[in-house]
Amino acid sequence: MKMSLIIAASLLGTVGAIATAQDYDYAAQAAQGVPSAPAELAVPAGNSLLMKVLADGVQIYACSAKADNSGYEWVLKAPDAVLTDDKGSKLGTHYGGPSWESIDGSKITGALRARANSTDPNAIPWLLLETRSAGKQGAFAKVSFIQRLETVGGKAPASGCTRASLNTEARVGYTATYYLYGSK
Repeated sequence: MKMSLIIAASLLGTVGAIATAQDYDYAAQAAQGVPSAPAELAVPAGNSLLMKVLADGVQIYACSAKADNSGYEWVLKAPDAVLTDDKGSKLGTHYGGPSWESIDGSKITGALRARANSTDPNAIPWLLLETRSAGKQGAFAKVSFIQRLETVGGKAPASGCTRASLNTEARVGYTATYYLYGSK
């Protein structure tokens, strides 16, 4: 167990740059193991859990004409969420790109690799995203993959997108847990 904490701490690298004595212990959290996820959302071998962050915010949808001109639909525009640890300390923000930005200025953007239905039929899907660093060195700079799991809410409205509401936005509340992974 002690060796696992040492290994996890070394993988975390710069996470300590934003941590204070009150902040969540990422090394202990990473040592607890990876979450359970569907096979299609498995993180590639050679990556380890670096941290878990909680998101609380909205999914922003825009009312748009369907590509085949058969009507109108809500299309995801961007997320807008605050990222915290288990104790509620702010770690950063999540916004369009999709991007995750730490309070230390490190930032990553993601590209979808796989999706699976949430265990909650009224929630947005679970995802596996591959990332690339888009900011300075810091807490998020070593993140290669993100799993979005444990989603609540966030689905596009079932109605209300009509010709009269074209180009309007709907902000739908959601929460999710993001598991951030990096190579050993």
